Amino acid sequence: MTDDELKEIVASLAVSQKETDRQLKETDRHLKETDRQLKETGRQLGRQLKELGKQIGGLGDKFGGFTEGMAFPSMSKILTEQFGMEVITPRVKVKKGGDTLELDVLAYANSGRNEAYIVEVKSHLRPEGIEQLRSILGRFRRFFPEHNDKKLYGMLAVVDAPDDLRQEALSQGIYMAGIHDEQFVIETPDGFVAKSW
Repeated sequence: MTDDELKEIVASLAVSQKETDRQLKETDRHLKETDRQLKETGRQLGRQLKELGKQIGGLGDKFGGFTEGMAFPSMSKILTEQFGMEVITPRVKVKKGGDTLELDVLAYANSGRNEAYIVEVKSHLRPEGIEQLRSILGRFRRFFPEHNDKKLYGMLAVVDAPDDLRQEALSQGIYMAGIHDEQFVIETPDGFVAKSW
């Protein structure tokens, strides 16, 4: 190999190296741009997911409100006709000190019956729904001392309830109401004994 041939190979390698360097810089620039676009897409997706979460939460609230609105006329009729209640109030919220108690429905009678009923409305019954009602029943008299002389009962008005949870609520002496032909009806089996709190 002559010096000229060697110089030509070295020159050719230098040109190839410059082209490779140029291509690597171009690839690096593309990767940085892709990374920037991915980060921006990630931020946009994050914003969209956050907004979707808000919308889904809002739908849950609306469905819960819809269920409560649908339940109230049926429950009002049941509480009046089957339980002899004189006062039936939806969405009761009481504040005492820094504590708050919220009830879906409060019903009571001051006459010969002298009873009060708290109704919690649920689209889907879960174990925490039963515990929530038990907690409300336990705290009720502190918020409503004017009803201290009344027998107090709990009732769950539920669109959908698994059988095991329905049985659990009934075994604790809680009345159950379910949907039949778009109306709530009391579903208490023979031998059911309501618990007075």
